[in-house]
Amino acid sequence: MMRQIVRIAAFCSAALILQWLFFGRLQLWGAYPDVVLLFVAWIALRHGRLAGSIIGFFAGFVLDAIYGSWGIQMFVKALTGFLIGLPVLQELESYLRYPHETFIGVFIVALVHNGILVLLVALQSGSLTSNLVTELWVGCAIYTAFVALIAALFRLG
Repeated sequence: MMRQIVRIAAFCSAALILQWLFFGRLQLWGAYPDVVLLFVAWIALRHGRLAGSIIGFFAGFVLDAIYGSWGIQMFVKALTGFLIGLPVLQELESYLRYPHETFIGVFIVALVHNGILVLLVALQSGSLTSNLVTELWVGCAIYTAFVALIAALFRLG
């Protein structure tokens, strides 16, 4: 059990570092992929809502500390981990056999996640611009789903 917790913490740290140093800088038209969301979703699907919420909380806390958006990432990642982890899947591979299923699933999860994020950012800043909707909500969801598609293709190969 302790070995599994250490391994999950190491992978979470790697996802956070990759997001901060690499994926956060891979912007296309203002959109960037969210590999931390992919990791939180994977943990929530594998281990349930409690693990997804805890990983989402701590990963979001670190992202809030890095980007200065105190509480927003933490809340959204924990909520997403909880919601994704509600149905615990025993055979995850049977649900994600084809890469297009992974793309569609991640796209829907990222749309919900980014929609809540856009709503909270708009409430915090007091304005809703078209850039928030096009770049942060839809653009980042498509980009995150595309990164998941590439990961699924490597998993098959």
